[in-house]
Amino acid sequence: MIAQAALKSAVVLLPLLLAPTSLLSQDKPDRPPWAQPSASGSPQSPSPAKSDTAQDKTPDTASPRNTVKVNVNLVNVLVSVLDEHNRPAPNLPIEAFQILEEGVPQKIDIFEQETKQPLDIALMIDTSLSAHKEIVFERDAAANFIKQVLRPDDSLSVFAVDESVTQVAKFSSDVPSLQAAVHKIADGSGTSIYDAIFLASRAFNSRPNECRRVIIMVTDGGETTSRTDFESARKAALRAGILLYTIIVRPVPNENGRNTAGEHALETISETTGGAMFFPKSMEELPIIFDRIDAELRTQYRLAYYPTPRGPANSYRTIEVKVLPGYSARHRTTYLTGPQ
Repeated sequence: MIAQAALKSAVVLLPLLLAPTSLLSQDKPDRPPWAQPSASGSPQSPSPAKSDTAQDKTPDTASPRNTVKVNVNLVNVLVSVLDEHNRPAPNLPIEAFQILEEGVPQKIDIFEQETKQPLDIALMIDTSLSAHKEIVFERDAAANFIKQVLRPDDSLSVFAVDESVTQVAKFSSDVPSLQAAVHKIADGSGTSIYDAIFLASRAFNSRPNECRRVIIMVTDGGETTSRTDFESARKAALRAGILLYTIIVRPVPNENGRNTAGEHALETISETTGGAMFFPKSMEELPIIFDRIDAELRTQYRLAYYPTPRGPANSYRTIEVKVLPGYSARHRTTYLTGPQ
Protein backbone atom coordinates (compact mmCIF):
# COMPACT_ATOMS: atom_id res chain seq x y z
CA MET A 1 0.00 0.00 0.00
CA ILE A 2 2.80 2.40 0.85
CA ALA A 3 4.55 1.72 -2.47
CA GLN A 4 1.33 2.33 -4.40
CA ALA A 5 0.75 5.66 -2.61
CA ALA A 6 4.31 6.80 -3.38
CA LEU A 7 3.85 5.87 -7.04
CA LYS A 8 0.63 7.90 -7.27
CA SER A 9 2.36 10.95 -5.70
CA ALA A 10 5.19 10.75 -8.23
CA VAL A 11 2.71 10.62 -11.11
CA VAL A 12 0.97 13.76 -9.81
CA LEU A 13 4.21 15.74 -9.27
CA LEU A 14 5.87 14.82 -12.57
CA PRO A 15 3.78 17.15 -14.81
CA LEU A 16 4.41 20.04 -12.41
CA LEU A 17 8.15 19.53 -12.53
CA LEU A 18 8.09 19.42 -16.32
CA ALA A 19 5.81 22.43 -16.76
CA PRO A 20 7.24 25.01 -19.21
CA THR A 21 8.80 28.13 -17.71
CA SER A 22 8.13 30.35 -20.70
CA LEU A 23 5.03 31.73 -19.01
CA LEU A 24 7.26 33.66 -16.64
CA SER A 25 8.02 36.12 -19.42
CA GLN A 26 5.47 37.13 -22.02
CA ASP A 27 5.74 39.40 -25.06
CA LYS A 28 4.10 42.81 -25.00
CA PRO A 29 2.53 43.34 -28.43
CA ASP A 30 2.22 47.12 -27.98
CA ARG A 31 6.03 47.52 -28.03
CA PRO A 32 8.45 47.25 -30.97
CA PRO A 33 10.40 43.96 -31.21
CA TRP A 34 13.54 45.47 -29.68
CA ALA A 35 11.56 46.79 -26.71
CA GLN A 36 10.19 43.40 -25.64
CA PRO A 37 11.22 42.22 -22.15
CA SER A 38 14.07 39.77 -21.79
CA ALA A 39 13.50 36.14 -20.86
CA SER A 40 14.31 36.95 -17.26
CA GLY A 41 11.60 39.63 -17.19
CA SER A 42 14.01 42.38 -16.04
CA PRO A 43 17.57 43.58 -16.67
CA GLN A 44 20.37 42.19 -14.58
CA SER A 45 21.40 44.08 -11.50
CA PRO A 46 24.27 46.53 -11.97
CA SER A 47 27.84 45.34 -11.64
CA PRO A 48 31.13 47.26 -11.66
CA ALA A 49 32.11 48.80 -14.99
CA LYS A 50 35.08 47.42 -16.85
CA SER A 51 37.14 48.75 -19.71
CA ASP A 52 36.13 47.54 -23.17
CA THR A 53 37.10 43.91 -22.79
CA ALA A 54 37.80 43.75 -19.09
CA GLN A 55 36.89 40.67 -17.07
CA ASP A 56 33.59 40.47 -15.22
CA LYS A 57 34.15 38.02 -12.36
CA THR A 58 31.10 36.41 -10.80
CA PRO A 59 30.86 33.34 -8.54
CA ASP A 60 29.90 30.09 -10.24
CA THR A 61 27.56 28.32 -7.84
CA ALA A 62 27.86 25.06 -9.78
CA SER A 63 31.64 24.98 -9.38
CA PRO A 64 33.66 23.88 -6.38
CA ARG A 65 34.23 26.38 -3.61
CA ASN A 66 36.78 29.15 -4.32
CA THR A 67 36.44 28.62 -8.08
CA VAL A 68 35.74 31.83 -10.03
CA LYS A 69 33.83 31.93 -13.28
CA VAL A 70 35.21 34.59 -15.63
CA ASN A 71 33.04 36.26 -18.28
CA VAL A 72 35.00 38.39 -20.73
CA ASN A 73 34.18 41.09 -23.25
CA LEU A 74 31.49 42.97 -21.32
CA VAL A 75 31.06 46.24 -23.22
CA ASN A 76 29.93 49.25 -21.19
CA VAL A 77 28.26 52.18 -22.92
CA LEU A 78 27.48 55.43 -21.10
CA VAL A 79 24.62 57.24 -22.82
CA SER A 80 23.66 60.90 -22.47
CA VAL A 81 20.05 61.44 -23.57
CA LEU A 82 18.65 64.87 -24.41
CA ASP A 83 15.04 65.85 -25.01
CA GLU A 84 13.76 68.08 -27.79
CA HIS A 85 14.79 71.14 -25.76
CA ASN A 86 18.37 69.88 -25.47
CA ARG A 87 17.96 69.13 -21.77
CA PRO A 88 19.04 65.92 -20.01
CA ALA A 89 16.26 63.32 -20.08
CA PRO A 90 16.38 61.04 -17.01
CA ASN A 91 14.15 58.13 -15.96
CA LEU A 92 13.64 56.46 -19.34
CA PRO A 93 12.98 52.69 -19.07
CA ILE A 94 15.14 50.01 -20.64
CA GLU A 95 12.45 49.55 -23.32
CA ALA A 96 13.32 53.03 -24.65
CA PHE A 97 16.75 51.84 -25.80
CA GLN A 98 18.14 49.58 -28.48
CA ILE A 99 21.86 48.92 -28.88
CA LEU A 100 23.56 47.59 -31.99
CA GLU A 101 27.13 46.52 -32.71
CA GLU A 102 28.17 46.52 -36.35
CA GLY A 103 24.46 46.83 -37.14
CA VAL A 104 23.52 43.70 -35.17
CA PRO A 105 21.02 44.17 -32.28
CA GLN A 106 22.45 43.23 -28.88
CA LYS A 107 20.83 42.10 -25.64
CA ILE A 108 21.18 44.71 -22.90
CA ASP A 109 22.51 42.71 -19.95
CA ILE A 110 22.99 45.62 -17.53
CA PHE A 111 20.92 48.79 -17.36
CA GLU A 112 21.10 51.75 -14.98
CA GLN A 113 18.78 54.70 -15.41
CA GLU A 114 21.02 57.13 -13.56
CA THR A 115 24.31 55.43 -12.99
CA LYS A 116 25.75 55.73 -9.51
CA GLN A 117 29.21 54.75 -10.64
CA PRO A 118 31.70 57.20 -9.13
CA LEU A 119 33.67 59.57 -11.33
CA ASP A 120 37.38 59.67 -12.05
CA ILE A 121 38.06 63.02 -13.73
CA ALA A 122 41.27 64.27 -15.31
CA LEU A 123 40.95 68.06 -15.50
CA MET A 124 43.46 69.35 -18.05
CA ILE A 125 44.27 73.06 -18.26
CA ASP A 126 46.10 74.48 -21.27
CA THR A 127 48.71 76.91 -19.92
CA SER A 128 50.27 77.83 -23.26
CA LEU A 129 50.91 81.43 -24.16
CA SER A 130 48.03 81.42 -26.64
CA ALA A 131 45.54 80.89 -23.83
CA HIS A 132 46.98 83.35 -21.30
CA LYS A 133 44.70 86.32 -21.94
CA GLU A 134 41.94 84.98 -19.68
CA ILE A 135 43.91 82.46 -17.65
CA VAL A 136 42.85 83.88 -14.26
CA PHE A 137 39.15 83.57 -15.08
CA GLU A 138 39.79 80.11 -16.49
CA ARG A 139 41.41 78.95 -13.24
CA ASP A 140 38.59 80.41 -11.13
CA ALA A 141 35.94 78.65 -13.23
CA ALA A 142 37.85 75.36 -13.03
CA ALA A 143 38.21 75.68 -9.24
CA ASN A 144 34.48 76.29 -8.87
CA PHE A 145 33.73 73.27 -11.06
CA ILE A 146 35.84 71.05 -8.79
CA LYS A 147 33.78 72.11 -5.78
CA GLN A 148 30.52 71.61 -7.68
CA VAL A 149 31.13 68.25 -9.36
CA LEU A 150 32.97 66.20 -6.72
CA ARG A 151 31.07 63.91 -4.38
CA PRO A 152 32.60 61.76 -1.61
CA ASP A 153 33.19 58.71 -3.84
CA ASP A 154 34.55 60.72 -6.77
CA SER A 155 38.17 61.59 -7.52
CA LEU A 156 39.80 64.25 -9.67
CA SER A 157 43.33 64.92 -10.86
CA VAL A 158 44.69 68.19 -12.25
CA PHE A 159 47.04 68.32 -15.23
CA ALA A 160 48.87 71.30 -16.71
CA VAL A 161 49.28 71.14 -20.49
CA ASP A 162 51.92 73.09 -22.38
CA GLU A 163 54.99 71.74 -24.20
CA SER A 164 54.87 68.97 -21.64
CA VAL A 165 52.07 67.40 -19.59
CA THR A 166 52.38 67.63 -15.81
CA GLN A 167 50.13 66.04 -13.22
CA VAL A 168 50.06 68.81 -10.62
CA ALA A 169 47.58 67.04 -8.31
CA LYS A 170 47.01 63.30 -8.00
CA PHE A 171 43.54 61.75 -8.02
CA SER A 172 41.74 62.73 -4.82
CA SER A 173 38.48 64.10 -3.46
CA ASP A 174 40.20 66.80 -1.38
CA VAL A 175 38.52 69.87 -2.89
CA PRO A 176 40.69 72.58 -1.25
CA SER A 177 43.98 70.95 -2.31
CA LEU A 178 42.69 70.41 -5.86
CA GLN A 179 41.55 74.02 -6.10
CA ALA A 180 44.93 75.19 -4.81
CA ALA A 181 46.65 73.08 -7.48
CA VAL A 182 44.60 74.76 -10.22
CA HIS A 183 45.53 78.22 -8.99
CA LYS A 184 49.22 77.31 -8.78
CA ILE A 185 49.53 76.09 -12.39
CA ALA A 186 52.51 77.86 -13.91
CA ASP A 187 52.53 79.53 -17.31
CA GLY A 188 53.98 77.57 -20.21
CA SER A 189 54.44 77.62 -23.94
CA GLY A 190 53.34 75.23 -26.64
CA THR A 191 50.37 72.85 -26.46
CA SER A 192 50.73 69.06 -26.44
CA ILE A 193 47.15 67.91 -26.98
CA TYR A 194 47.92 64.39 -28.23
CA ASP A 195 50.36 63.84 -25.36
CA ALA A 196 47.72 65.06 -22.89
CA ILE A 197 45.08 62.59 -24.05
CA PHE A 198 47.57 59.74 -24.26
CA LEU A 199 49.07 60.31 -20.80
CA ALA A 200 45.74 60.97 -19.06
CA SER A 201 44.30 57.79 -20.59
CA ARG A 202 47.32 55.83 -19.37
CA ALA A 203 46.90 57.35 -15.89
CA PHE A 204 43.48 55.72 -15.63
CA ASN A 205 45.02 52.26 -15.98
CA SER A 206 45.92 52.27 -12.30
CA ARG A 207 42.50 53.55 -11.26
CA PRO A 208 39.50 51.39 -10.17
CA ASN A 209 37.55 49.77 -13.00
CA GLU A 210 34.20 50.57 -11.39
CA CYS A 211 34.62 54.31 -11.99
CA ARG A 212 33.52 56.35 -14.97
CA ARG A 213 36.61 57.83 -16.62
CA VAL A 214 36.33 61.41 -17.82
CA ILE A 215 38.81 63.84 -19.35
CA ILE A 216 37.82 67.51 -19.35
CA MET A 217 40.22 69.62 -21.37
CA VAL A 218 40.20 73.42 -21.48
CA THR A 219 42.39 74.52 -24.38
CA ASP A 220 42.74 76.83 -27.37
CA GLY A 221 42.96 73.71 -29.56
CA GLY A 222 46.34 74.58 -31.09
CA GLU A 223 48.40 71.37 -31.26
CA THR A 224 52.11 72.30 -31.52
CA THR A 225 54.49 70.17 -29.46
CA SER A 226 53.20 66.60 -28.97
CA ARG A 227 55.50 63.61 -29.32
CA THR A 228 52.47 61.32 -29.57
CA ASP A 229 50.53 61.16 -32.82
CA PHE A 230 46.76 61.37 -33.23
CA GLU A 231 46.13 57.65 -33.72
CA SER A 232 48.10 56.70 -30.61
CA ALA A 233 46.14 59.21 -28.55
CA ARG A 234 42.82 58.01 -29.97
CA LYS A 235 43.65 54.37 -29.38
CA ALA A 236 44.72 55.06 -25.77
CA ALA A 237 41.43 56.88 -25.12
CA LEU A 238 39.38 54.01 -26.53
CA ARG A 239 41.39 51.41 -24.60
CA ALA A 240 40.83 53.31 -21.35
CA GLY A 241 37.10 53.77 -22.02
CA ILE A 242 37.20 57.50 -21.32
CA LEU A 243 34.70 60.25 -22.08
CA LEU A 244 36.36 63.37 -23.51
CA TYR A 245 34.76 66.76 -22.94
CA THR A 246 36.59 69.58 -24.69
CA ILE A 247 36.15 73.30 -24.10
CA ILE A 248 37.78 75.32 -26.88
CA VAL A 249 38.80 78.79 -25.68
CA ARG A 250 39.64 80.98 -28.65
CA PRO A 251 41.71 84.01 -27.59
CA VAL A 252 40.54 85.93 -30.66
CA PRO A 253 37.27 84.89 -32.35
CA ASN A 254 37.64 84.05 -36.04
CA GLU A 255 41.39 84.50 -35.83
CA ASN A 256 42.91 84.10 -39.30
CA GLY A 257 45.56 81.43 -39.59
CA ARG A 258 44.65 79.90 -36.23
CA ASN A 259 46.10 76.41 -35.64
CA THR A 260 43.09 74.07 -35.83
CA ALA A 261 44.85 70.71 -36.13
CA GLY A 262 44.36 69.90 -32.47
CA GLU A 263 40.80 71.21 -32.55
CA HIS A 264 39.82 68.79 -35.32
CA ALA A 265 41.50 65.91 -33.49
CA LEU A 266 39.70 66.76 -30.25
CA GLU A 267 36.37 66.88 -32.09
CA THR A 268 36.95 63.41 -33.53
CA ILE A 269 37.98 61.87 -30.21
CA SER A 270 35.19 63.63 -28.29
CA GLU A 271 32.59 62.22 -30.68
CA THR A 272 33.96 58.67 -30.76
CA THR A 273 34.23 58.47 -26.96
CA GLY A 274 30.73 59.89 -26.35
CA GLY A 275 31.87 63.21 -24.94
CA ALA A 276 31.15 66.67 -26.32
CA MET A 277 32.76 69.84 -27.65
CA PHE A 278 31.97 73.33 -26.39
CA PHE A 279 32.89 76.67 -27.96
CA PRO A 280 32.25 79.50 -25.50
CA LYS A 281 32.02 82.94 -27.11
CA SER A 282 33.63 84.43 -24.02
CA MET A 283 35.22 83.22 -20.82
CA GLU A 284 32.08 84.32 -18.96
CA GLU A 285 30.34 81.29 -20.49
CA LEU A 286 32.81 78.86 -18.96
CA PRO A 287 30.87 78.35 -15.68
CA ILE A 288 27.70 77.63 -17.70
CA ILE A 289 29.52 74.97 -19.71
CA PHE A 290 30.91 73.37 -16.54
CA ASP A 291 27.33 73.30 -15.22
CA ARG A 292 26.17 71.47 -18.37
CA ILE A 293 28.92 68.89 -18.05
CA ASP A 294 28.08 68.33 -14.39
CA ALA A 295 24.36 67.90 -15.15
CA GLU A 296 25.12 65.45 -17.93
CA LEU A 297 27.43 63.32 -15.81
CA ARG A 298 24.71 63.05 -13.15
CA THR A 299 22.01 61.88 -15.56
CA GLN A 300 23.89 59.33 -17.67
CA TYR A 301 22.47 55.92 -18.47
CA ARG A 302 24.68 52.86 -18.32
CA LEU A 303 24.08 50.06 -20.80
CA ALA A 304 26.26 46.93 -20.93
CA TYR A 305 26.19 43.87 -23.16
CA TYR A 306 28.18 40.84 -24.27
CA PRO A 307 28.79 41.20 -28.03
CA THR A 308 27.18 38.62 -30.29
CA PRO A 309 29.09 37.84 -32.38
CA ARG A 310 32.34 38.84 -30.77
CA GLY A 311 34.67 40.82 -33.00
CA PRO A 312 38.22 39.83 -33.91
CA ALA A 313 40.99 40.70 -31.48
CA ASN A 314 42.36 44.25 -31.58
CA SER A 315 39.71 45.50 -34.00
CA TYR A 316 37.52 48.61 -33.96
CA ARG A 317 33.81 47.89 -33.50
CA THR A 318 31.01 50.37 -34.14
CA ILE A 319 28.21 50.96 -31.64
CA GLU A 320 24.82 52.57 -32.22
CA VAL A 321 22.26 53.33 -29.53
CA LYS A 322 18.70 54.11 -30.58
CA VAL A 323 16.15 55.83 -28.37
CA LEU A 324 12.48 56.67 -28.67
CA PRO A 325 11.39 59.47 -31.04
CA GLY A 326 11.76 62.93 -29.55
CA TYR A 327 15.07 62.12 -27.85
CA SER A 328 18.67 62.12 -28.99
CA ALA A 329 21.44 59.94 -27.59
CA ARG A 330 25.16 60.65 -27.41
CA HIS A 331 27.51 57.78 -26.64
CA ARG A 332 30.79 56.33 -27.72
CA THR A 333 30.49 55.12 -31.28
CA THR A 334 33.56 52.87 -31.33
CA TYR A 335 35.47 50.56 -29.06
CA LEU A 336 38.65 48.56 -29.47
CA THR A 337 38.48 44.84 -28.73
CA GLY A 338 41.08 43.13 -26.58
CA PRO A 339 42.95 39.87 -27.18
CA GLN A 340 40.88 36.73 -27.68
